Amino acid sequence: MKARRTLTDRIPESQLILQPNGAVYHLGVTGDQIADTVLIVGDPDRVPMISQRFDSIQHKVAGREFVIHTGRIGKKEITVLSSGIGVDNIDIVINELDAAVNIDPKTRIPRSKKRILRLIRLGTTGALQEDIPVGTRIASAYAIGYDGVPWHYDVSMLADEEKIAQAFIEHTNWPQELASPYVAKADKVLLNTIGEGMVHGITVTANGFYGPQNRALRVPLRDAQRMDQMRSFQTSEHRLTNFEMECAGIYALGSMLSHRVLTCCVVLANRYNEEFTTDPAKAVESLINAVLGRL
Repeated sequence: MKARRTLTDRIPESQLILQPNGAVYHLGVTGDQIADTVLIVGDPDRVPMISQRFDSIQHKVAGREFVIHTGRIGKKEITVLSSGIGVDNIDIVINELDAAVNIDPKTRIPRSKKRILRLIRLGTTGALQEDIPVGTRIASAYAIGYDGVPWHYDVSMLADEEKIAQAFIEHTNWPQELASPYVAKADKVLLNTIGEGMVHGITVTANGFYGPQNRALRVPLRDAQRMDQMRSFQTSEHRLTNFEMECAGIYALGSMLSHRVLTCCVVLANRYNEEFTTDPAKAVESLINAVLGRL
């Protein structure tokens, strides 16, 4: 996705809310506390799980679901940040990360020279295909989102993204009462380096854990066949591989702001076979070690 235009004027106090020290409102960090490589995890408890591998930690900030540690492994500076769950939280995370590094907190004017961040999500996911077992690592080449958040911005999809989105809408007979799906893609270099050897495919980013991912507990689904329709969708290069709740938002919002984006997830559940891993902690740790070794 790309922004059709960007803003350059002074940003009012009610739109860019800052703490007294100039830190962005929710994340509580300033630009000098953010590394150029940012690992985004959902669970706040995963932040110290990663930062304990750092040789040193320079900054620790915590508020609400947002926990941020910045440190070093050797000469590599890394920030790890918890986003909580969902694209609504991702809207806060990506906008405030960018504001911290690319907007002058004193003048409230975007800086002329922009920092480009590497935004890499490390998450858990459910596989949609029978032949993707639990424990598999997936690097999302594209993401399809139906949360609707990016449509609040002046953006457009790139040609390949638009083609996939339209094909997906037609293939699934997408209901008009739901937000129109959008497609955003990974940074190709990150996909082929950090995502090397992982399964590459199209990730579906849902705007909920239960109904939007075809789970029903006490209330029946309106369309119980939707997951089967999704499962059979594919392009010339990729098929739908997995469900999760943040990737498309990171790809869309990060790309709008010219940052480099990638999502790597480990499969905890196979939705075709209705299986769940017996050791989720071990699976997550394996993913963390694999990605840290490639940074």
